[in-house]
Amino acid sequence: MDTRILVVEDDLTVAEVVVDYLRHVGLEPRHAVDGLTALEIAADWRPDLVILDLMLPGVGGLEVCRRLREAQDARVPLPVIMLTALGEESDRVLGLESGADDYVTKPFSPRELTLRVQAVLRRARAAGGAAAVPPQPVRSGRLEVDVTARRVRADGRELELTAREFDLLAFFVCHPGRAFTRAELLEQVWGWSFGDLSTITVYVRRLRDKVEQEPASPAQLQTVWGVGYRWEASSS
Repeated sequence: MDTRILVVEDDLTVAEVVVDYLRHVGLEPRHAVDGLTALEIAADWRPDLVILDLMLPGVGGLEVCRRLREAQDARVPLPVIMLTALGEESDRVLGLESGADDYVTKPFSPRELTLRVQAVLRRARAAGGAAAVPPQPVRSGRLEVDVTARRVRADGRELELTAREFDLLAFFVCHPGRAFTRAELLEQVWGWSFGDLSTITVYVRRLRDKVEQEPASPAQLQTVWGVGYRWEASSS
């Protein structure tokens, strides 16, 4: 059975090029010009992945992503790649926090987008074989991270983290003392072979604001100059 890709894009020229590239690599694309049409197609056609423009007429991309997530079968992943027009930090973070699995900034190379589609599909299909998470909460300094329940406490007080923030924190506390480059973090935390490295910088800053007592002088989530970041198990 062909892999179904739903392309949600109101720019007909962009959509035509993307659809042609996807067909060329053996995928089965369908195009929706707006959010409501996309939701109707997704309900009947059941795509394997959605390429979703952030800026759409009527129902916007963020709302479409939210509704797709609400409607999907929890046992069957539905990856979403968000297309952002500006590439600003706020656009990237907003798209990721809405539930997107990856993002591509316009203008983009159709070939790169196709490669990302294939990479995201591979990750989704391999999700069932992911490494086991620690069965017990991990204690690290003043933090207690329950990877299974996806909960974090600092000095006994529960913290509110977004899904992406939690993913990054859980990775750090499970790999203390080792320095990781931003490219390694993109690949090992979220499985991205592509992506703007500044996305990691943004999430590190946001994590420090939530988990460090003095974010400007972090005790645990430390910068390793010329390399990337390292998590210190003890905050003392």
